[in-house]
Amino acid sequence: MENSNNNIFPLQKSQEEWEKQMSPEQYHVMRKGGTEKPFSGKYNMHFIKGIYTCAGCKEKLFTSEAKFDGHCGWPSFDQAIEAGKIIERTDNSHAMIRTEILCAKCGGHLGHVFDDGPSKTRLRYCVNSVSLDFEKNNS
Repeated sequence: MENSNNNIFPLQKSQEEWEKQMSPEQYHVMRKGGTEKPFSGKYNMHFIKGIYTCAGCKEKLFTSEAKFDGHCGWPSFDQAIEAGKIIERTDNSHAMIRTEILCAKCGGHLGHVFDDGPSKTRLRYCVNSVSLDFEKNNS
């Protein structure tokens, strides 16, 4: 599932620019729709207060208050930092029907969202760590 840059995202870069900016794993996940191995990401069991941003464009996506242990092997959040920061689209790959999540600013593949979360939102945004950066809350 390659993430085509089809001019719906405000931040536009060529695939060559993305490849130069990102590590090979980030490029595979964020621009080609891949995934990192479960339980391997640096933010899976990361519970420091702060903001999780898009690794591609630094857009603020999730707060630490929305993060929980989803027991799935990837960082899990029950809501985005605000409406419009994440785009959802149907993903029919791997003989499954899922909802893919993308950064609304750069179109970077983040992961998938499921409706089996433990909070009142019932959502579990299952995100690849390589798709995220983190800004620690120093207050």
